Amino acid sequence: MQKDYIHIILADDDEDDRMFFTDAFEELKIGTKVKTFNDGVYLMDYLNAEDCNLPHVLFLDLNMPRKSGLECLNEIKANSKFNDIAIAIYSTSASEEDIEKTFVQGANIYIKKPSSFKTLKKVLSEVVTTNWQYHTNGLNKDNFLLRL
Repeated sequence: MQKDYIHIILADDDEDDRMFFTDAFEELKIGTKVKTFNDGVYLMDYLNAEDCNLPHVLFLDLNMPRKSGLECLNEIKANSKFNDIAIAIYSTSASEEDIEKTFVQGANIYIKKPSSFKTLKKVLSEVVTTNWQYHTNGLNKDNFLLRL
């Protein structure tokens, strides 16, 4: 069954970031349904639920209490049930170590949180309109970090 929207999930402990994220999607003219979680434990409980509607794209903040984005990424990559989810790391960190770690662990793209709402909308539009099946075939370190 083909759905007529892109299902997006964001896991981020910062309430303002979650609000800007959902506001940005409301302004974009892309058919999306956005669900947010304020930590990795709630996210993984949702994803592991029997009746879970798996997202097309999952945005993971790295620094969250209780369970970090990296821990979530490792759990997701260890379970074949989640193979079709495109994973975008969405973090304030631009450290080479974080970028390298998440690349090696299998995330699809790394996004440093934009400082302006306009740039945020541009970034989100870019990510959700990417054909991830095609994009991941040519995934390399050069196209992993999203630069706009």
